Amino acid sequence: MKWWFRQKLHFQIVISIIVGGMIGSFYVDGAVFIKPLGDIFLRLLKMLIIPLTLFTLTGAIISMKDIRTLRRLGGMMLLYCILTSTLAAVIGVFFGIVVQPGKDSTGILDTGEPTGAAPEFDFLENIVSWIPVNPFNAVAEGNIMQVIIIAIIIGTALLIMGKRSERLCSLINDGADLMIRITEMIMKLAPYGILALTANLFVKIDSTFLFEVSRFFVSFYAGILFIFIVLYPLLIRLIGGIGPVTFYKNISPAILVAVSTTSSAATLPASMKVAGEELGISKTVWGFTLPFGLTVNMDGAAAVFATIAVFGANLHGIEMGSMFIIKTVIISMILSVANAGIKGSGIVMSSVLLQSLNMPLALIPVLAAVWPVLDVGTTTANITGDLTGTVIISRKANI
Repeated sequence: MKWWFRQKLHFQIVISIIVGGMIGSFYVDGAVFIKPLGDIFLRLLKMLIIPLTLFTLTGAIISMKDIRTLRRLGGMMLLYCILTSTLAAVIGVFFGIVVQPGKDSTGILDTGEPTGAAPEFDFLENIVSWIPVNPFNAVAEGNIMQVIIIAIIIGTALLIMGKRSERLCSLINDGADLMIRITEMIMKLAPYGILALTANLFVKIDSTFLFEVSRFFVSFYAGILFIFIVLYPLLIRLIGGIGPVTFYKNISPAILVAVSTTSSAATLPASMKVAGEELGISKTVWGFTLPFGLTVNMDGAAAVFATIAVFGANLHGIEMGSMFIIKTVIISMILSVANAGIKGSGIVMSSVLLQSLNMPLALIPVLAAVWPVLDVGTTTANITGDLTGTVIISRKANI
């Protein structure tokens, strides 16, 4: 037993998925018996969604500290983060639509929960609906888009208030830390909840669905490959003024750390080292852009969230019209900003994504099964995007 608790979370999840798959395949009654464990885990995830989004997104905004002193660096870096995360989300949607993961398994994950096949709103009506009339109702009703808007407004107002908001900012940061700690506690239960969810998933899946999962995997990494081969090289060459080959060679130590740890936070020291020693960037720049990017700039996360949205839409038979795509891109970009820098946070934010798009959470155990491998791509893209932005900001700011 002590051996089990000493193992890392991703290893525990992989073992739980294997055991759950075996239970679901060969012992159906056992899968039914442990189903409440999975239901409890999903309810805990749903409990996290609103407060985690509110505190972490607001905390990310106020991390800029002072609008006046950080206007130049912060403004450019924020613009870069929004641009690249949005492009990454567009790329994720594009390759999801091209590969169409889940297209041949529509309805297999339906649990009776309403999928909320959204009625057709015009663009302005849809945007207006995101603005809350009563912030307390938005929180109570779990309207995630309105909560996101509330967080953006609060964060911006706190920045404008300057020193007068220090106590409130401290409270927000403490709240974000609290939610991250609660998330860590709940994620310790993930192996057992995911075991139960996987067992019940295997009761009703077949080889066709496993093929759809592999298509999801391919569509995501096709997008990541496009980001590395096309998006970042174009930005580095045209705006950063550095050859892509030289850039990738210089940052390769940080990339290797990202691949081996699948943690952006653990890669930060290596990123700082290559920024200063290999890229020759001033500490004034990378001392701000890299920690800020660690919190705000997550291109890999934006890409995977967008691909998940397409996967889920196909599985639940939701039509992907223009409004669905626009909403997916916006939510994926925003959730990548709010994505907490802890293990398992991607699974939690995927729950936020699915709920935002009116989908059930039945896809969560599937995502948990492939997340350790997806994490390699998301983390590597995240830290490479931070370093790309650091090069660009350094040149544009002439520092």
